[in-house]
Amino acid sequence: MPSFGTSSKERLATCHPDLQELMNEVIKHIDISILCGHRSVEEQAELYREGRSKLDGSAGKKSKHSLAVDFSPYPVRWERERFIAAAHFAKGIAAQLGIEVRLGCDWNSDLSFDKSEFFDGPHLELVVKHG
Repeated sequence: MPSFGTSSKERLATCHPDLQELMNEVIKHIDISILCGHRSVEEQAELYREGRSKLDGSAGKKSKHSLAVDFSPYPVRWERERFIAAAHFAKGIAAQLGIEVRLGCDWNSDLSFDKSEFFDGPHLELVVKHG
């Protein structure tokens, strides 16, 4: 059975408990690495400056990485199809656990994978209901 390495464990420990539960269940079935957990305002601002994020943390906007995780199938290879498959596998596990998530590879959950939409393959975030 796959298991997390030290870096993945440390990154996952910074995540919301629901994400920790989810990723700890996913790793039982497919080998994954945690790329990023909670992200500080400074880290978010730097990623925006580098063009690696669409959210400008320096503008006072809070990163979704207080309720998100970036993960990849292991070994990490930046292949769109691998992210899509792993993300939807994780979404299925989340549904079984009663955890609602949104995927960076399919933001509106329509399974269209429109190439014009911002693709953030590693990203998975909790859906927060207001009200």
